[in-house]
Amino acid sequence: MSHADDIFLRNCRDILDHGIWDTGQPVRPHWEDGTPAHTVKRFGIVNRYDLREEFPILTLRRTYWKTAVDELLWIWQKKSNDIHDLNAHIWDQWADETGSIGKAYGYQLRVKHHYPEGEMDQVDRVLYDLKHDPTSRRILTSIYNHQDLHEMHLYPCAWSVTFNVSGNVLNAILNQRSQDMLAANNWNVVQYAVLLHMFAQVSGLVPGELVHVIADAHIYDRHIPIVEKMLEQAPAPAPRFSVDPSVTDFYAFTRDSFSLEGYQPAPFEDKIPIAI
Repeated sequence: MSHADDIFLRNCRDILDHGIWDTGQPVRPHWEDGTPAHTVKRFGIVNRYDLREEFPILTLRRTYWKTAVDELLWIWQKKSNDIHDLNAHIWDQWADETGSIGKAYGYQLRVKHHYPEGEMDQVDRVLYDLKHDPTSRRILTSIYNHQDLHEMHLYPCAWSVTFNVSGNVLNAILNQRSQDMLAANNWNVVQYAVLLHMFAQVSGLVPGELVHVIADAHIYDRHIPIVEKMLEQAPAPAPRFSVDPSVTDFYAFTRDSFSLEGYQPAPFEDKIPIAI
């Protein structure tokens, strides 16, 4: 069994067995038919993934990891908030008539700030510090900008990453305020595992631990039958992940810079409804 499968199953069982329902309370999310989308949740889940041991992708069902990488590059490399720059339709329902999602995600990462070393955006600041000041305890990004929240079409879910170098190993903490466990948990884990590999490679470091801190880890009411079926499945071994070693520029990575060998997810035919 892959470690990522084991973590996911334990999280879901914990939420179903010990979680708190918001039934009877007013909630913002709703289903496509207008019905309120209620959840059962656990507060403060912390998961650790050691990327030296395996790549943390689910085998219980397929994670469309190439599409996840596309979104990752859209946010972190293109620093875009325009869905026309994205090779998928996952943000369509939050975009306006121009294709913008407002001052969210990539928009926040590309805003330049003044430092003693010069003007940089958040991504370039991380790249600079990893090369020039790796012992710093201040290497982090944050896209939850209260000043701009009213102009974001969706508040950031995964909102902060703290990077930390130990010896020649790059570790990171991903802070997430909210997590749809079935639809989005492994999607985000895969994305930030890839991001950690990217930053490590261009900085001459080894990717280490990804620590995922989730404030509100929840399962939606209409997802529970699907999750319960997954709890009965037998996971497979983790696949082998590799990165094109010739890429030394963060902005030169493409979706084809990454590959998975031996990824054999279990058959999965259920359609996952998305609360909006």
